[in-house]
Amino acid sequence: MFSLLNRVATSFSPPVAEKKGDPIRFGVLGAAKIAPMALIMPAKSHPEVVVQAIAARDRTRAEAFAKKHGITDVRDTYQEILDDPNIDAIFIPLPNGLHYEWAVRSIRAGKHVLLEKPSVDNETEANILFNLPELSSSRPNPPVLLEASHSRFHPAVHKFLTFVNPADVVHVYTDCMVPWWFTSKDDLEFNYKLGGGNIMALGTYNFAMLRLIFGDEPEECLECDTKVFGDGVHDRCDYTFSAQFRFPNGVGEAASSLRGPTLWKPSEARVTHREVVMPDAALPEDQEKVRTRVVTLHGFMHAVLWHRIDVRDSFTIRQKADRRPVGRPWVESSSHKAYSFRDAGGALADLPGEDWWMSYRYQLEAFVNRVKGRKTQYWVTAEDSVKQMRMIDMAYEKSRLGLRPTSSFR
Repeated sequence: MFSLLNRVATSFSPPVAEKKGDPIRFGVLGAAKIAPMALIMPAKSHPEVVVQAIAARDRTRAEAFAKKHGITDVRDTYQEILDDPNIDAIFIPLPNGLHYEWAVRSIRAGKHVLLEKPSVDNETEANILFNLPELSSSRPNPPVLLEASHSRFHPAVHKFLTFVNPADVVHVYTDCMVPWWFTSKDDLEFNYKLGGGNIMALGTYNFAMLRLIFGDEPEECLECDTKVFGDGVHDRCDYTFSAQFRFPNGVGEAASSLRGPTLWKPSEARVTHREVVMPDAALPEDQEKVRTRVVTLHGFMHAVLWHRIDVRDSFTIRQKADRRPVGRPWVESSSHKAYSFRDAGGALADLPGEDWWMSYRYQLEAFVNRVKGRKTQYWVTAEDSVKQMRMIDMAYEKSRLGLRPTSSFR
């Protein structure tokens, strides 16, 4: 219990690193509630990151935010931050419906961009943004653009994936939620014109996990059931959804709610593999050993708080000819954790990180390394982000709530 409390306390109040001579200076667009956790706290412990400036629609709010979080410069407009030659990178935690425009503006201003997930409102916007000519590798030192799908950077996810063989996966179930008291219908999550909806807010976590686990893309959204407030104002924004997707070798399920039960339940990804034959030289020639594996990652969204990886292998010895069981089947189970890459072990063991690093901190490490021209252990590519939005569009089309609106900005 002490280690848990110490880890969580340190993650929210990390040690302050001495800044190096040439840090990446961030400007933040919007005094969003996610900004402290997503950038400001992780930046404190990173020796190569300084959060330099902020702008918000309300300058008074921006000033209060800057004072609270130790940000030196407050600007009147987002554009003033983009025009500042001393700003290297832009963090965009704006409402989803504004992601596309301000990411394009930032890239055209020559800034690196850390863009809150989901990257944009739909696949149309994603195709334009991630294929901007300014991002072409044929250009010298093009800006770095990263969709901030933070949970995918945590060691727990990568440890979990070492127990998964995508070619053998036949079914995946994922869920996540926040309690009902965490949101209200007046929140941005329920504003259709600004890209609201739970599939956008939480479902994107489920969908990213499904794609990672299958190692492939969905071919069809089989069903997508949603719940909306139905008050004539918020009718196109889901607060709860459940969806099924057909992948090339199995079915993936996603369930999520912004109005969940009072007590928080950790997110979950449960993977069922097909039956596979396991080599066993000790068996007679006419017998074989088969295994069915189920792997579950509890807590994939915010693994620093708590997570557990459960591996359950069911074994049977059988006759090859008629598949008749020989003896009793048995089960071998194990549980694992990976708060750092040291915990993950294997090929990951030497990668940087501390057990108190949030997924946002691991993500920032990768972003800085990419900007500095260093190797990154994991990255969300442009192609990946486009495919992620395609999956979100598939769900909204099936739900009949319709795609989130496309920006007119070009």
